[in-house]
Amino acid sequence: MYKCTNCGVLACIEESPQSLPGNCPMISETLLAKSFSEYEKEENKDFHLKATEIEAAGYGQWPRVREIMEFAKSMNYRKIGIAFCLGLHKEAGTLNHILEEAGFETISVICKTGGVAKEKIGIKDALKVRPGTYETICNPVAQAKLLNERQCDFNIVVGLCVGHDSMFYKYSKAMVSTLITKDRVLAHNPAGALYCSEGYFKSKISDGNKGE
Repeated sequence: MYKCTNCGVLACIEESPQSLPGNCPMISETLLAKSFSEYEKEENKDFHLKATEIEAAGYGQWPRVREIMEFAKSMNYRKIGIAFCLGLHKEAGTLNHILEEAGFETISVICKTGGVAKEKIGIKDALKVRPGTYETICNPVAQAKLLNERQCDFNIVVGLCVGHDSMFYKYSKAMVSTLITKDRVLAHNPAGALYCSEGYFKSKISDGNKGE
């Protein structure tokens, strides 16, 4: 079983890796060779190459929004899709403005597009965010398909819910990068819970029940 999170060797960053742990993924040479061959495919080669170049160009200097824009420019992308959450409407608007100022054409679609009531997918009133009120579903499949329809070169996710983001990735024809990962408790900084996992946020992370 692979456990890179527990590794103290990190042979993968050495020029001549030595002393691989017994459960190191690098032992799977055939699988890794097949994986590397994917980068040689025309659909992947330039994308992966530019991503690696941008990583170095802005390392420790550019905020993520700049990194995304520089990557998009390096790939000659012009039309950028924005799939955003209602709760981050303002942030999505700011992003839209920044992208347009940089010369990109933007297409943006909100999560509630379609106006489909939660009852239509079987959500009971007690399971709504605000029971007793009218609520519409998040609609990531429609977001993806609407951006597909406009033939976006690249899509950016801004705060889609857990799981809804996964469905957007699944149905988007264009490659996707995430600018903001929603965390309503931590001002959209989910890493904060990890930094405080043994302190202030320990009780908030776990419900006290371990999986069987």
